[in-house]
Amino acid sequence: MILTILGGLFLALCVFAALHDVNRLTIPNWLNLTLAALFVPAAFVSGLPLEILGGHLLAALCAFVIAFALFAFNVFGGGDAKMIPAVMLWLGPNVAFEFLFAMAIAGGVCALLILLVRKTMPVEALPGAVRAPFQEKAGVPYGVAIAIGVFVAGSGSPFLSGVLRQISFFG
Repeated sequence: MILTILGGLFLALCVFAALHDVNRLTIPNWLNLTLAALFVPAAFVSGLPLEILGGHLLAALCAFVIAFALFAFNVFGGGDAKMIPAVMLWLGPNVAFEFLFAMAIAGGVCALLILLVRKTMPVEALPGAVRAPFQEKAGVPYGVAIAIGVFVAGSGSPFLSGVLRQISFFG
């Protein structure tokens, strides 16, 4: 029950991060810290063996190193580079590639959609809440792609599978 609540809160915060990123092109530090911090009580109540929890920590550490290397080369923004390791804590190594694939596809679709809208519509015609990514030279709100990756791969996570099964369109 507690794990379901924590997992549901984690998923809701991922959606909030995506919406915040669309609106402001940032993901706040407090949000990424909360995503990571929620893993601690979830790990405690899950009853999973230490080697599985260690695998989740190792996956997050690898994601941290890679995401910050990409941040250093201006591929990702800082918020995106912090959200990915926080998410990997929850997903773990078993679904890492599924998450990365879904995130990459979703990020590409977002980028193409943004380019298409920039070429065909004046930015003033868009609602203010979603206008930021469509400004000239604005970045891609990659928090959307990260959140989509979580929902695609999350059913393979021992922390999120129960919550996602309860959502009708996931299971």
